[in-house]
Amino acid sequence: MNILQSALGGGATFTAPDLLLSDLTFETAGQSASGAPYTLAALLAHLAVTQRASLDLAAGRTHTWPEDLDVWPEVPDGASFEAHLTDLRLGLSEAQALADNPSARARDVLTDLAAHSAYHWGQVALLRRVLGSWTG
Repeated sequence: MNILQSALGGGATFTAPDLLLSDLTFETAGQSASGAPYTLAALLAHLAVTQRASLDLAAGRTHTWPEDLDVWPEVPDGASFEAHLTDLRLGLSEAQALADNPSARARDVLTDLAAHSAYHWGQVALLRRVLGSWTG
């Protein structure tokens, strides 16, 4: 594993996303935490959609960031929440694969994604603790 893969997947640089997501339910993720501007569900949806857009750039499936992308989508129910979690997990695997031997463009996009994601994974950990659903 190289440093970019580690930065994308946590473990060495921050708590691994699999641990942060373990046993997380929509019931918990949809709760508001006092003073927090969004729920865990909204935060994870944000991570999923921005990760997907970044991976499309890194993989060359698109050449520009989508102008109409809703980076803070609504998460109205458990099915929507689960769909975002699935895409998030699949994207983490894709990011690891792309980071194995990235082009210069992919390396730049993935480095930006790693920094953005690490910031938000820290928020996930904090919100889970505040909500009493994780002690990591």
